[in-house]
Amino acid sequence: MSEFTPELVRHLGVLSRIRLSDEEVERLTGELDAIVDNIAKVSEVATADVPATSHPVPLQNVFRPDVVGDTLTAEQALQNAPDSDGVRFRVTAILGEEQ
Repeated sequence: MSEFTPELVRHLGVLSRIRLSDEEVERLTGELDAIVDNIAKVSEVATADVPATSHPVPLQNVFRPDVVGDTLTAEQALQNAPDSDGVRFRVTAILGEEQ
């Protein structure tokens, strides 16, 4: 059993620069105890003969083939644009006049 006390939780809050109310200190004292206890249980189960994994099921390439399909013409893509020069969208400058 870990030993988080309200004083330790307040100290951790100060170190983290997090202002904690008395209710939060009380709640976090129990929660941090539970978290540390659960980590200890997992550490007991994990052994050197169990290989580390990033995913429980082996994955293969899940991407679809990159095949060119039907595309829009420039005219179709620009038909609803508020402003264009015929081949691309025209937008107002957002960086100002210094360019």
